[in-house]
Order: sequence, then structure tokens, then C-alpha cells
Amino acid sequence: MDRRSFSRATLAAAVAAIAGAGHAQTAPYPSRTVKIIAPVAPGGGVDLVARTVAERLQKALGQPFIVDNMSGGGGVIAAQATMRAPADGYTLMLGYVATHGTNPAMRNIPYDAVKDFTAIAMVAGTPNVLVVGSGVPAASVKELVALAKRSPLSFGSAGQGSLTHLLVEQFKLAVDIQATHAPYRGIAPAITDVLGGQTQFMMPGLAAALQHIKSGKLRPLAVTGNKRHAVLPEVPTFEELGFSGFTAVQWYGIVGPAKMPLAVVSRLNEEINRAIALPELRERLSGEALEPMSMSSAEFSAFIAAEVARWTKLVRERNIEIGT
Repeated sequence: MDRRSFSRATLAAAVAAIAGAGHAQTAPYPSRTVKIIAPVAPGGGVDLVARTVAERLQKALGQPFIVDNMSGGGGVIAAQATMRAPADGYTLMLGYVATHGTNPAMRNIPYDAVKDFTAIAMVAGTPNVLVVGSGVPAASVKELVALAKRSPLSFGSAGQGSLTHLLVEQFKLAVDIQATHAPYRGIAPAITDVLGGQTQFMMPGLAAALQHIKSGKLRPLAVTGNKRHAVLPEVPTFEELGFSGFTAVQWYGIVGPAKMPLAVVSRLNEEINRAIALPELRERLSGEALEPMSMSSAEFSAFIAAEVARWTKLVRERNIEIGT
């Protein structure tokens, strides 16, 4: 091969390599396995939602979507792993009210819930419900308030600074009562003690409390949110009872690292919103008292910012600190 032929061959190879690289960069998303980090151990509502989303996205997009359970630190470990991952859409996270709402308000955590993440799509939420044990002589919020003003009461929660704690602090502030906080490591032992009479009331997520409400062991007095819940149509919302601002829910949504490509975010948002509109998926979520909450990426981002601001304000007003 003479020098001119060699140069032409080299140039042709270079052009082909550049073209190949360009093709690889513009390959449709997703072109390989996508990981969804669930910031909890297997089992429970967070894990269920993560696996439900993964299953639907895999079916819709034709690539494996796997769930990686990464518990620890109240979701901080999972959030950090997501924040530090490449912003290419191949590492996502099931964020929820703790990781992107109450934790940032309560704790000095190593991430910014808004700036360090891309809000992709809200999935679903379940309201919290004010309940009393069956032995507590209160059949309404008014009666519970009157009882609390006559004698000391205590309430349980899933832990210091959890949504189930902060909502009761909001309630105490609204009705001007005092009650002793009993924080537990998780919602299950907190419910066990209100069932046994060790504490008198609490505000768990509806999904966690529903079986005990149906059995008559817990008496529901009011639910959070903008409307009554379909599984408890006889229970009023706080708003109906004249208490404004009780719109919080236990919510779950998909987030990713900051600055993800807009095309990838749009594709995922579109597919998730399409999935949660399907009757079979709505039915599956309703079995856990979860209702779909369709939002655009921008709406979800604004929602997270509002959640952090809401709980930060309450924590400051009530002077709540971890470990106190």
C-alpha cells in the first residue's frame, strides 16, 4: 500500500470510528439494564412501589429494570449512592416522604433533596390517619381534644422526625394540646403499643393501619389529604373539620441524579404516568391503600421543594430535634 492509499484508509477508519461513536451516543434509552435503588430492606410499601414501577418500565421499555435494596441511615445511604451515580438514567431511586421531605427538615444530611436530584415522576401516595385505640373514649377529633385537655395522653410514631411524628406535632399545635411522644423504631411496634393501650393515639399511614381499622382495634377519626379516601368513605378529612394545612401524605416517586438528560426524564415520566393510569396497576396499588399521583417532572420537583419547606417550618416552630 502506497502512502496515499494508507492515508485514505486511515482517514476512512477514523471517519467510521467517529460515526460509530456518534451512533453509540445517540442509542435509544434505555439500551441496557436500569437500576432502581430502594432505600429500605425488602418488604413494605417503599419496596412494593419500587418493584411495581420496575416491572412496568421493563415491560414498556424492553430492558431489565432491577431493584437494588440499599437500607441504612434512614435512606441517607441510598440517597448518596443515587446522587453520586452518573446522570445517564441508568441509576434511579424510589424517593419518598422521608428521604425527600422529613429527613432534610430534621437532620443534617449530606445531600440537598432538591438540588442534588432530578425529580422524574411521582407515583403514588397514601394519607395518614388519626387513630385511637379501641379502649380510648373518643369517637371524634373533638372528643379526643377534650380528653387530652382533661388528662395526659401519649402518642406513638415510627421514629423521631418521621412523618408520623411531625403530623402529630402539627395537630397538637392546631388544637393547642399537650401529649407525650413515644418514638419507636418503625411503625409496627408503634401500632402494637396503641393497640395494647400503652399509648392512646397516633397518625400512621393508612396502608399500615388499615387492617387494624377493619378489625375494629383502631378507631379512625380523620384523614389527611384533600379528599376522603375510598376505603374509609365515612372518615372526614382534617380540612372538613376546619383544620387547614393537613394535606400531607406518605408519598413515593422516582428520582435520579441531578442534571439528567431532558429526553430521558421525559421518557420515564411519560411511561410512569401511563403505567399508573392502567386499571390493573391502580387496583394493585389500592390494595395497599395507595392512590396514583400523576405529575410532570417540574410539578414533582416543586412538590419536593414544598415538602422540605413545610416540614422545616414545623420543626423550627416546635423546636424539634433528633434524640429529644
